[in-house]
Amino acid sequence: MNRTAIFLGVAVVAIVGLLSSVFIVDEREKALVLQFGQIKSVKEEPGLAFKIPLIQEVVRYDDRILSRDIDPIEITPLDDRRLVVDAFARYRITNVVQFRQAVGVGGTASAEARIDLILRSRLREVLGSVSSDSILSVDRAALATRIRDSARNEAAGLGVEIIDVRLIRTDLPEQNLEATFARMRAEREREAADEIARGNEAAQRVRAQADRTVVETVSDARRQAEIIRGEADALRSAIYAEAFGTDPGFFEFYRSLSAYTTALQPGTSTLVLSPDSEFFTFLNGSGGAPAAAASVPAPAAAD
Repeated sequence: MNRTAIFLGVAVVAIVGLLSSVFIVDEREKALVLQFGQIKSVKEEPGLAFKIPLIQEVVRYDDRILSRDIDPIEITPLDDRRLVVDAFARYRITNVVQFRQAVGVGGTASAEARIDLILRSRLREVLGSVSSDSILSVDRAALATRIRDSARNEAAGLGVEIIDVRLIRTDLPEQNLEATFARMRAEREREAADEIARGNEAAQRVRAQADRTVVETVSDARRQAEIIRGEADALRSAIYAEAFGTDPGFFEFYRSLSAYTTALQPGTSTLVLSPDSEFFTFLNGSGGAPAAAASVPAPAAAD
């Protein structure tokens, strides 16, 4: 009986010892085997693993990509317009030995506190080196990449890789919001006034150029008209002179007809002339021949 009890006791102890020496590493985690606080082995592959019961312990760390929200912080860009920035980061434990040595027994909570400090510092450093307009523009993605790269180097000492950093929200502080809006309105109004002034100046230049072009065009047209008119008069005079030289009688007859056409216009004008006036030289002449060799005088018009 005593032997049986001893055997059963030994068997139970052996089973308990065997069970306590075996542990399972999940595919979503990594494990360290510690003995009195010292790292004895690293289990990064999923499956069964062993440890010495009672004197060794297993510490597990998440092997997945983890997220960390950064509490909103105030930053001051180059233009002194304070902004409230809300960001988050994704990270992963890449070296569990270095991670354990860096954060100790604090584990992930201690690591995240240090990651927060790193990211806050890099947010202020990077966003403080640019203007608020850059932060609020499409350059935010490039700035987030700069923050990630800068934080990644420092976080590597924790055995952690910063995978991504994103700026979720970028706003003005509530107490400065109204003052900032007023300043933005004043700036927009000043820019509008400058644009209007530049537009008016350009319009005046265009009008002055147009007026000058009109004056030059009209003057040139008048000059050309005067030239053409002078040439026409000269040509007419030459034709007259040629006609007069060829047949003086016909020329005089033609001039008289022209005088009749000009003087005897239909309308209210009335001519009072003597029947023996020289104006009717060709009308009184026999067969239309001139009654006198004298030139036809210009008639006097009367109302």
